[in-house]
Amino acid sequence: MADFARTVLISGCSSGIGLELAVQLAHDSRQRYQVVATMRDLGKKGMLEAAAGEALGQTLTVAQLDVCSDESVAQCLSCIRGGEVDVLVNNAGVGLVGPLEGLDLATMQNVFDTNFFGAIRLVKAVLPGMKRRRQGHIVVVSSVMGLQGVVFNDIYAASKFALEGFFESLAIQLLQFNIFISLVEPGPVATEFEGKLLERVSTAEFPGTDPDTLRYFQDLYLPASRELFHSVGQSPQDVAQVIVKVISSARPPLRLQTNTRYSPLTALKAADPSGSLYVRISHRLLFRWPRLLNLGLRCLACCSLHTRVWPR
Repeated sequence: MADFARTVLISGCSSGIGLELAVQLAHDSRQRYQVVATMRDLGKKGMLEAAAGEALGQTLTVAQLDVCSDESVAQCLSCIRGGEVDVLVNNAGVGLVGPLEGLDLATMQNVFDTNFFGAIRLVKAVLPGMKRRRQGHIVVVSSVMGLQGVVFNDIYAASKFALEGFFESLAIQLLQFNIFISLVEPGPVATEFEGKLLERVSTAEFPGTDPDTLRYFQDLYLPASRELFHSVGQSPQDVAQVIVKVISSARPPLRLQTNTRYSPLTALKAADPSGSLYVRISHRLLFRWPRLLNLGLRCLACCSLHTRVWPR
């Protein structure tokens, strides 16, 4: 057992990446971590507790945390011994997909309240202690959509772009305090949440949306999105394994994409910094050559099965 186990606070642990990460850290063979796995609704803690097994109450505790509430954040931190967090993992997030005209502003604001301002709220709470101790690590579960826009994911992508800009800016200052920031950028992650989201929007009406846009969304985007998740989607376990390596690294990277099978899609933007190449090709693949898009995704699935993502 490690002499001094690091306290790791993780948001959004009721399912998916957060659950898998909490369990993997809690089961660390060297017991280097004391995991505080949080979620907004403790009524959903059953799956996490079952997966934690004997680690529950030993190297893992479950706590209530609503990242959209100052009071909830303060209450959660007050329950941590000494109130000190060595590693913060900002994982809580919500998705939003659909034609812009059919989305109301309150729903859009909720995405930013959770994905962006929720992360900032947690950082503001733990940062004074990290600065005082001159050490700490802040891990942000971002997305490849924080690097490139994706059609019909306008608001979600905007919230991830905001995260990327905020934390890259903050990283410069925090190095002076020996505090590291890591932006982990998964591509598609195959979770029950994503499946339910796509199923729900496939039958949504999106009032105010013109017939052509609605048809493009339902007949072109949704089939392509399902194929994308099927062909190049990662499991939450795979993404969690990458984050564990980031947390355990002596020199953690600022950015790390977790899915090499998605790399050809992000490479389009890197090849032309103006962004025009990515936009034009994405437009043509979706609206003019959807069969070629599906074929390309299937080829990616076959050609890049087990590729190392950790930087040399």
